[in-house]
Order: sequence, then structure tokens, then C-alpha cells
Amino acid sequence: MDRFVAPQFINVEDRIIGPITTRQFIMMVIGGIVCFGSFKLLDTGAFALITFIVVVFIIVFGFVKVNGRNFSQFVSSMIEAIKRPKVRVWHKQVTQADLAKLQEEENVREIKSDIGPKKKVTSSQRLAELALMVDTGGRYEG
Repeated sequence: MDRFVAPQFINVEDRIIGPITTRQFIMMVIGGIVCFGSFKLLDTGAFALITFIVVVFIIVFGFVKVNGRNFSQFVSSMIEAIKRPKVRVWHKQVTQADLAKLQEEENVREIKSDIGPKKKVTSSQRLAELALMVDTGGRYEG
């Protein structure tokens, strides 16, 4: 019999440099590029402000976890929950025409069900006999 090794820990991200994952490394590289561009293009005050904002975003979105999930996954779940709430309330206004139509459909259903063949109701004694026939392999005949 062949034995196969089942992969484990498939939800853990790959680590590149020590504890830093691929996603975190890419975020840090992009943040570094943005900071370098702001250093070359903007004055000192704007550079400091942009760098502070970028560093905060990298720390929050790269390293903070909420309930064992990345902060970006948490934010996307929160936005989805805000857009589509779980509690749904339905306020339907039923008119007299709708009620008449529903009553008509009920009458049609009752007529259609009367047309079909009637089923026989099997008694518990007959079920016991059938069970005994199955258990004995057909040797018992009632």
C-alpha cells in the first residue's frame, strides 16, 4: 500500500528573512520606494509626514494580527460585513390583489392534488412482517 505524506501548516506564510514573510518583505520594499521618492521630490516636512504615514501603514497592515488573521483580511471582512449585514428585514406590503391571486393558486394546488392516485397507508403490523421477511432472507412468508 502506498503511503502519501499529507502537507501540514498550509495556511502559514513562507518566511524569507528570519520572521519576515514574503508579503511583509514586499510591503517594506514598496514602502521604502515611496519614502525614497518622497525624499527626492518633496521638502523635509512633507517627506517626514509621508514617511510617518507609510511606516504606520506598513506596521499595521504588515505585522498586526486580529484574531489570528492579517489586518488586511480583517479590514476586508469588516467592509464586507458593513456592506452586507447578516440581519435582513423584509417589509412586504400585501395588497388585496396579491391575496386573491394567492388564494387562486391554493385552489389550483388542491384540485391538482385531488387528481393524483391515492397512496395506501402501510400499518405497523405489515411493516413488522416485511422486516421479518427481510431478516430471514425471504424464508418467512406471512
